[in-house]
Amino acid sequence: MLLRHLFFKVTLHMKITAVIPARYASTRFPGKALADIGGKPMIQHVYERTCKASLVSRVIVATDDQRIADVICQIGGETVMTSTAHETGTDRLAEVAHSLDSDLIVNVQGDEPLIDPAMIDQAIEPFLGDTGLQMGTVKTRVRCLHDFLSPNVVKVVTDTSGNALYFSRSPLPFFRDKWQDLKDESFASGKLLCYKHVGLYVYRREFLLRFAAMPPTFLEISEKLEQLRAIENGVRIRVVETEFSSIGVDTPDDLIKAQERFRQHLS
Repeated sequence: MLLRHLFFKVTLHMKITAVIPARYASTRFPGKALADIGGKPMIQHVYERTCKASLVSRVIVATDDQRIADVICQIGGETVMTSTAHETGTDRLAEVAHSLDSDLIVNVQGDEPLIDPAMIDQAIEPFLGDTGLQMGTVKTRVRCLHDFLSPNVVKVVTDTSGNALYFSRSPLPFFRDKWQDLKDESFASGKLLCYKHVGLYVYRREFLLRFAAMPPTFLEISEKLEQLRAIENGVRIRVVETEFSSIGVDTPDDLIKAQERFRQHLS
């Protein structure tokens, strides 16, 4: 209770803004931000859940499409129209950050309609006690062999202090002596502890602007993972473990899974 009181005391002197990058022209799933889940567009679910994070004082949807902006405006939310030329969500985030006076910027992906607000708070909390921390994110346990092997599920390994050593689309770590025996039960039971990365980021504003201006790096280009740019430039990334699980919607099949999870939550 005392620790939580300290967190809120600290945040009285910090401005923490969550920015949700959302574009219409997604390569793998055009229009997914407006896809229906339980009678609401996906972007509305993300916005409403982000607003419930107790450590966030302001929430902005950053988009290049008026249809997405209209959805948020209709529910009284805040939007910023951004350039259509951005290649990444980080670039879109940085454009918005230039005009903010916030201490921390939280990047909440616009395709995470089931994100738990507590997960957002968990990602922020390390920054309240570590003034040298520049970037943070979240991990959760891999619980099945399919996710461990899938290149669409990004894995992460950390050091004993919780800082990222590497992110990869490949199986990580490689269980040399157990590779032939890998099965779902090994992951579900926790016999093999490995983690998947949740695409939620926290940045100090000044670092975010520097990060967006850094040229792409070799590992980043190879794996198509922007966070590797920070690691290759020697930046410490704190990775918080969470028990919460979400479903990132990258494809129509992912949307079906999210819709089913939403129905289960209501039943």
